[in-house]
Amino acid sequence: MLTKSNVTGLISILESAQLQVREDTVISEDGIELSRTYHRYVANPGDDVSMRPQIVKDVATLLWTPEVIAAWKAFEKSVVPPPLVKSEE
Repeated sequence: MLTKSNVTGLISILESAQLQVREDTVISEDGIELSRTYHRYVANPGDDVSMRPQIVKDVATLLWTPEVIAAWKAFEKSVVPPPLVKSEE
């Protein structure tokens, strides 16, 4: 029987308390893995992770204290985007 499953393969905690998550899509036949592909995403402190896997929600709940979220929001406000470069036509 052919099956497809999605699993959280890896969660890395970055210096700024961001969660870098690797989701693995596994295709198996009769319990034997045929292929595995990866998709990554980053969740920032305070992001809505309610639709993410339980392990991601659990890590975010433990890590993202009100102080961590406030520090992240202050960091976001301090980042100045680079100036737009006008192309010559």
